[in-house]
Amino acid sequence: MKRNCLAVLALGLSLLVSAADAQILKIATLSPDGSGWMTKMRAGAADIKTRTEGRVEFKFYTGGTMGNDKAVLNKIKIGQLQGGAITGGSLADAARDIQVYSLPLKFHNFDEVDYVRSKMDAGLSKALEDGGFVNFGFAEGGFAYAMSKSTPVPSITVLRKQRVWIPDNDHQSEEAMKIFQVTPVPLSLADVLPSLQTGIIDTVASSPIATVALQWHTQVKYITEIPLSYFVGTLAIDKKSFARISPADQAVVREVMNKVFVEVNTQNRKDNVAAYNALLKQGIKPVKPNVAETAEWEKYAELASTAMIRDGIVSQPAATQMSTALAAFRSGKK
Repeated sequence: MKRNCLAVLALGLSLLVSAADAQILKIATLSPDGSGWMTKMRAGAADIKTRTEGRVEFKFYTGGTMGNDKAVLNKIKIGQLQGGAITGGSLADAARDIQVYSLPLKFHNFDEVDYVRSKMDAGLSKALEDGGFVNFGFAEGGFAYAMSKSTPVPSITVLRKQRVWIPDNDHQSEEAMKIFQVTPVPLSLADVLPSLQTGIIDTVASSPIATVALQWHTQVKYITEIPLSYFVGTLAIDKKSFARISPADQAVVREVMNKVFVEVNTQNRKDNVAAYNALLKQGIKPVKPNVAETAEWEKYAELASTAMIRDGIVSQPAATQMSTALAAFRSGKK
């Protein structure tokens, strides 16, 4: 009897130790629950919990309940959160060159994107780790297109007459708008839809899937067929928090989440194409700039890129690496 009691006590103590050792990673994101991104991350988290026997758990806060990307990063700093599934550009303070893909009008199509990312993703991921954030690669956010509420926007001349939204505290977008000679309206993501509804803004730049997910498509009537910029997202976890996990369990988390992000990257491409087509089917009219208007967009985009590099928003080496890769791809010398 005494032996049985000791065995039960030992088991209870071992369970208490296991519970104490369990690491709960609190992750916030703007992505709504039920989205493809969240479905795959939740599946990955369940797999990790099983494979680590409960030693590593994820708790997700979705739909912007923890605030925008800046708010999430502030909460990571004070330990309220351990990570966020956020846009790459939000992590510029940790690794500024993560913004290089978003330099305006650099890519013409997804083939160019895939080639450049095959050359640069690994280096940007390492830079982010060096900057204090464990990550598992990048998932495509997609191309951002100008979408307007009441007036087609084929040219920059027309754009200058619009009330254009940019994300608040987005220095890259601020610099671009300055060069484009556009006076933007900085707003948080949550304020965009009501601002479209009330006329505070009438033009946004967004990817098709984000436009649909955030219901902005209910307020816009035109989409300009120029990919203004390209962006990625990532799951960034505070390096110090991740270090509290045992090396063996860290390996499990990396294995599973690396696979998840490959899947999300592929799925987001399909979803963006489907969302773009859905926008057109519901009556949003495509606006195709003519040759002169396209040249105007490209001229100011190049000026904006030059200014961003000059001001240190993106480093010259990163910009050069991307330009070299693009040139090689376009010339067939890849």
